[in-house]
Amino acid sequence: MRKEDIMREAISLADDNVRNGGGPFGAVIVKDGKVVATGVNRVTANNDPTAHAEVSAIRNACKKLKTFDLSGCEIYSSCEPCPMCLGAIYWSRIKKIYYGNSKADAKDIGFDDSFIYDELALPYGQRHVAMERLLGDEAIATFNEWKSKPDKTEY
Repeated sequence: MRKEDIMREAISLADDNVRNGGGPFGAVIVKDGKVVATGVNRVTANNDPTAHAEVSAIRNACKKLKTFDLSGCEIYSSCEPCPMCLGAIYWSRIKKIYYGNSKADAKDIGFDDSFIYDELALPYGQRHVAMERLLGDEAIATFNEWKSKPDKTEY
């Protein structure tokens, strides 16, 4: 399949999703030139703020391939990924992102993620969502156990 054809599929998924009560976002994950999985934005339809197209596609691809490591895969998204989706893409080890609409295009229709980028640059005490470390001296025991576990699966 050509890149343009795959992107058209992501755009078509977004179009169909808008007509079916979802957000205007679609994503396709490809490995070795073949579609592995797709996803659409179902945030409001499912009452799930993490149900973005890219995250849904990643979940579907991991389930289908029976792995958490999508090395060798590419993702085609109808829109430039938001910070959450970008994080998920990095964690899944997808090697390349193709996108249609830009984050500026998304902002123009009310999907503005710039506040998240702005928040991450602020010290904890200045963020809109309060953060407080609690029981760090107790929580570290779990990390120490993980660190010394000989049979762990690294990720």
